[in-house]
Amino acid sequence: MHRRSRYIAAAALLVASIGLACAREAPAPAPAATPATAQPKRISPHEQASGTIDGTRVTVTYGRPSKRGRAIFGALVRYGEVWCPGADEATTIASDRPLQFGDLRVPAGTHTIWMLPAEDRWTLIVSSEASGFHTDYHPAADLGRVEMQRHTVAPVVEQLTFAVGPNGSGAGGTLTMTWDTTAVSASFTMGQ
Repeated sequence: MHRRSRYIAAAALLVASIGLACAREAPAPAPAATPATAQPKRISPHEQASGTIDGTRVTVTYGRPSKRGRAIFGALVRYGEVWCPGADEATTIASDRPLQFGDLRVPAGTHTIWMLPAEDRWTLIVSSEASGFHTDYHPAADLGRVEMQRHTVAPVVEQLTFAVGPNGSGAGGTLTMTWDTTAVSASFTMGQ
């Protein structure tokens, strides 16, 4: 019986030693993975505004900042300075066909859009760049500029909003941006 107790004690010691050695060699457990969909919520949600113009889909992709009690044009958005109408990634316009804004021909594809606001007139700027950040304007990439129509709206539009729709003349479309009490628009036709 005494011998049997020694075997049991020796076996228990051996098992404990093996367990300790394995614990030392085992890698630390990995931290729990965060699901890819668990991204922080954006202050300015990103959306698309699309319209089918003369059989072609034209889409604007943009961030939608809110007024949140702030003075917008002439204050937050300064007159006389190029501005990206949106938030975060630069606002883009995309079409499978070329667009013609007055004298400005915009090739098919995706392009960033910018604006030059002023108290009395606004200018639409289309860039050859397909993407970027909303504060990284590169004038050397401009495809061109075209004057926009501006008018006052009521009630106040809380969140920056784009729309693409027919221009009412039977051909072509209109790109419109509205925010606060200002709406600006530029008409375009579809190129070949």
